[in-house]
Amino acid sequence: MPVNYTVPAPDQLLPIAGVRLGVAEAGIRKKDRRDLCVFVLEPGTTVAGVFTQNRFCAAPVQLCRQRLVAGEEIRALVINTGNANAGTGEPGRRLAEESCVALAAMLGIAPAQVLPFSTGVILEPLPLERLVAGLPAALADLKTDNWHAAAHAIMTTDTVAKAASRELTVNGKSVRISGISKGAGMIKPNMATMLGFLATDAGIARPLLEKLVKEVADLSFNCITVDGDTSTNDSFLMLASGQAGVHFASESDAGWAEVKAALTAVAVELAQAIVRDGEGATKFITVAVEGGKTREECRLVAYAIGHSPLVKTAFFASDPNLGRILAAVGYAGIADLDVDGVKVWLASGADSVLVAEQGGRAPAYQEADGARIMQAAEITVRVDLGRGVASAQVYTCDFSYDYVKINADYRS
Repeated sequence: MPVNYTVPAPDQLLPIAGVRLGVAEAGIRKKDRRDLCVFVLEPGTTVAGVFTQNRFCAAPVQLCRQRLVAGEEIRALVINTGNANAGTGEPGRRLAEESCVALAAMLGIAPAQVLPFSTGVILEPLPLERLVAGLPAALADLKTDNWHAAAHAIMTTDTVAKAASRELTVNGKSVRISGISKGAGMIKPNMATMLGFLATDAGIARPLLEKLVKEVADLSFNCITVDGDTSTNDSFLMLASGQAGVHFASESDAGWAEVKAALTAVAVELAQAIVRDGEGATKFITVAVEGGKTREECRLVAYAIGHSPLVKTAFFASDPNLGRILAAVGYAGIADLDVDGVKVWLASGADSVLVAEQGGRAPAYQEADGARIMQAAEITVRVDLGRGVASAQVYTCDFSYDYVKINADYRS
């Protein structure tokens, strides 16, 4: 079960004018499950995305990048689960293209106006005939208030669907935001085996949206790690339909700061939901690093802690073997780090304990205090590097026995 996360009810997820979603059971890998989702966008919708840094990126990722760089007006998305269409070479690229051709023909648009997304097992050919056969049912299901169903249709090893919405008033007009994400394992910064789709009815000029999607990803999906594995299919897309009657072309436009903050908040919620639903997770852990010379070195330390299997298994067992955290700080890659200036705390809510300072155990620290905090479902590891004013946060989870079971049996 996810750590302190409940899926919003269907009526809590706001429809976005100009964005319709439909789902279907295509039997792409397993029968009797929703595994196909289609987005149809009204003309004038702007689209921007960021993708995996894995060099073995999947065929749909390659196609999406090409089409967004070419500046195509995107009118539809086609998303399948159960098969990643990754590690499939040129045949995989043709299958991704053919899925776009099929959907485009049904919608009366150009194939270049369709973006494909896949997630699931790597190194297996995409069963195109099943995907195409499922498209009519997905199109028949199109509606603006279908976010709840869409969140379920993009799941793989997720135990729960992940979705969020916000509504705010900007320049006297209502602006809505809704988004969904999926992911539970193979999660590491620079995206992971995750998909994220975030839509607003505000109008956002393409250059501004392209800048925004990178900034939002950097504060949300690029701040999570479950197991340190960067996948082949990671994709995060932002859509702005412009149907709310509020349009932004510049960061200096009135109301932009509020819209940007709301979009970021939804993305952070969706990203954290992935960690809360990490495969086998029993604890949600925030690693907060401060006192660095740069944000990047703070991220290095945060990721070193968040990736460490030894740290993560200790948290699962509530074992205050916290020398593992100091070891991770030490190998994070800061060559001139003065360890005597480093401080480490454990906290859960208002309960906080100083664990280490002056290069070793804090004089007042007792293992019973560490064990008490580590039994909580939500824990913060706070590190002060003592060398500047920069900071960064990373969100991670523990490693349990179930993580091994889930991944050992993933294809069965």
